[in-house]
Amino acid sequence: MTKTIIIKEASAQLFADQVLAWYQKQGRKTLPWQQNKTPYRVWISEIMLQQTQVATVIPYYQKFMESFPTIAALAQADEDNVLHHWTGLGYYARARNLHKTAKIIHQEFNDEFPQTVEEVMMLPGIGRSTAGAILSLSLNKHYPILDGNVKRVLARCYTVEGYNGQAKYEKQLWPITEALTPAEGVAQFNQAMMDLGALVCTRSKPNCSECPLQSGCLAKLGDLQSEFPQKKPKKKIPEKHTIMVIPKVNHRLLMEKRPPTGIWGGLWCFHEVADENDIAAFLGKMQLKEVSRKRFEEFRHTFSHFHLDILPIVIECNADKSAQINENSKQQWYDITQQSSVGLAASTVNIMSKIIG
Repeated sequence: MTKTIIIKEASAQLFADQVLAWYQKQGRKTLPWQQNKTPYRVWISEIMLQQTQVATVIPYYQKFMESFPTIAALAQADEDNVLHHWTGLGYYARARNLHKTAKIIHQEFNDEFPQTVEEVMMLPGIGRSTAGAILSLSLNKHYPILDGNVKRVLARCYTVEGYNGQAKYEKQLWPITEALTPAEGVAQFNQAMMDLGALVCTRSKPNCSECPLQSGCLAKLGDLQSEFPQKKPKKKIPEKHTIMVIPKVNHRLLMEKRPPTGIWGGLWCFHEVADENDIAAFLGKMQLKEVSRKRFEEFRHTFSHFHLDILPIVIECNADKSAQINENSKQQWYDITQQSSVGLAASTVNIMSKIIG
């Protein structure tokens, strides 16, 4: 049974005052997306920061903004180029949704980012918390947020039972963040709440002595920090196996583009077969003649919902036969001596590094 948490106006004001005072002294104010703030710049950062640490995001963000400085530039970019800029960040659906959303804003909003949370939530890949973060951080609009860091701070302060991904957990937390988010200084407050979760109220070993909320935090008072948020029940992650076939002619590798949805959607990968006996049929279809083959060590790539064990096999092929392959939007020869502006799956980059040595 969930408990109802009632926050009085005076308590909410004290909470906000403590958070804002901490932000002035300790909050992050020099991140790249905090300079020359616009909804577009904040939007890109918020999407990149989903499931990814700030330190990892910064160089990707800077390069992305150099290449796509405006909504129009992103909307008009080639998808392969957008995915190329995302290579290594993972969760590639984020990049595809960025591209789709930029096209919608370009066509339907005349390159002006929409300014109500309802309109923003209708865009691909943007939920309520992300919409609130974009509009509050860039335009100081009065919208609450509830990202992973904020959830952790609130769950500990008010000992809210549940875990990330659980509907009843978020259902309890939204009224809390709504009650606490002040109308004045909302941009600073929301940034401070994210910073508190990232820097102070961390998953393990929270630094409670540095927290401005320690005097009223129920988890701190009861020495229950390790119990909130509660841990999601573990499920056994299934294991799958695949063989990646890499035809090689001199310094060129044959790749194919994945379907737009599913794992590695829209990225360039190597052809997969279930059994080594299937390799000959694939080479025959491609009109390639095998000269020799090399098996590399199998490695594991872990997705959120399964492990994938990958066995790479490089097939050296006759050069004169490669000319019969007509490159198209689904297949191409990738020159490993030159950098190409296409999106590569992490497994593809891993295998290429083994081949290059």
